[in-house]
Amino acid sequence: MSIKNQAKTILVCGGAGFIGSNFIHYMSEKYPDRRIVNYDKLTYAGNLENHKQLENNPNYFFIQGDITDLEKLDETIKKYRISHIINFAAETHVDRSIHGGAKEFVLSNTLGVQMILDTVKKNQIEKFVNVSTDEVYGSLDLDSDELFTEETPIMPNMPYAAAKAGGDLMCNAYFKTHKVPVIVTHCSNNYGPYQFPEKLIPFFIFKLLGGEKVPIYGDGLNVRDWIYVSDHVRALDLLLQKGKAGEVYNIGSGNERNNLEVAKMILKIMKKNEDMIEYVKDRPGHDRRYAIDATKILSLGWKPEYPREKFEKGLAETVQWYLENKSWVENLKKKKNEMNKFQEDFFNRK
Repeated sequence: MSIKNQAKTILVCGGAGFIGSNFIHYMSEKYPDRRIVNYDKLTYAGNLENHKQLENNPNYFFIQGDITDLEKLDETIKKYRISHIINFAAETHVDRSIHGGAKEFVLSNTLGVQMILDTVKKNQIEKFVNVSTDEVYGSLDLDSDELFTEETPIMPNMPYAAAKAGGDLMCNAYFKTHKVPVIVTHCSNNYGPYQFPEKLIPFFIFKLLGGEKVPIYGDGLNVRDWIYVSDHVRALDLLLQKGKAGEVYNIGSGNERNNLEVAKMILKIMKKNEDMIEYVKDRPGHDRRYAIDATKILSLGWKPEYPREKFEKGLAETVQWYLENKSWVENLKKKKNEMNKFQEDFFNRK
């Protein structure tokens, strides 16, 4: 039976965050009769303003809850008769996992996933998609043509990635042991609207809007494979329908760029000079290159609408979104105070 059926109700864990918010927007527009339950702890990166337009939608519900709270997860699943679950809930700020301690990351990214798996097993959920990251694979050489495939060994180099890998391994174990219908996705770096400014692209945009220089780690040549968030959520919708339980799917748009190149593109879009770049001490364990082989998901019929040749267009649209949503930006600046002290201390290190 297709997930498009009106009777299907999807639980979106972490639906007030960046990718989760974009996923809910996409699904509510594409399937207006679908019931969506947004389950979010509302940490600093969760923002209910992202869903103001859905407040009066009879098919949208919000529950404030922690994915490590098994009792509340069970209660929510039973109350709303959840058929599908997708999990975006995670601690994701790599620098904070290195310098601020890894405990919260293990609790959310490993234990939290295990709690969802337990409730999926208990409540006979039809499909569970756990949204993970390409960072679990570790690092590739800059001069290599190698790409991460679904068979690439998991070798994380940072606490954040290790905690995400723990959740992925739990998914594999629960599928093998209990036949839990879980799919794991490893996506490349996302960009687009509603992203909290701890991440590189909105962080640079916020810095420049404030007249500040953008900090570049080390030599700035670390490479990431960038994907526009709307392409990512379209892929996830496809996997909810056609993805095979027990499988891993890599999601990427073949858009490798080094950090210095991205910074210069943002400066160009915002009409700033390159003297606004400031080189800072590299972070420990900084992976050199990520690159995704997305052949498997491409074979299901998905393809990015913002491939490599449209990256600058996607960046320009992202900058424009922040400029056009000044109230969202101003409200977020107040919330951002939770991160400011950490960021200032870190980027002041020489």
